[in-house]
This record gives sequence, structure tokens and C-alpha cells, in this order.
Amino acid sequence: MNISERLPPHGPEAVIDYGPGEFRVVKPGAFVRCAVTGAPIRLDDLRYWSIEWQEAYASSEAALLRLRRAGRA
Repeated sequence: MNISERLPPHGPEAVIDYGPGEFRVVKPGAFVRCAVTGAPIRLDDLRYWSIEWQEAYASSEAALLRLRRAGRA
């Protein structure tokens, strides 16, 4: 089963502190939301985030779009 075939996460949304190369779970949960798309992201699948803005992204494309909207790419 690949990522696109996984069932949506069940449970509450987590609160995360995003750091360089890793993140810390502040409040446990099953997922976080992409700051650009609003899509739920399982913590096991979380690969892209901003330390500065403390937000998660579902994909590299979403992260790039966020940078473009902020005038940084």
C-alpha cells in the first residue's frame, strides 16, 4: 500500500514544534494539517515543514508554493 492508498488518519490533530531536521510532539495526535492545502498528514508521513513559520506541508510542491506566496522563491 502506498501513501495515496492509506486511509485517512483517525484521532485528534497533533500540535508540533518544528525544528531543524526533526520535530517534537507537544500534544499527541494522529496527524497535522498542511498549511497550504489543508490536507491531513500522518505524523509518520511528515517530511516537509517550516521552522520559521511553524507549519507543515503535505509535499515539496506545497512547501514551494508557500515560499512563492511569501515572495521567497
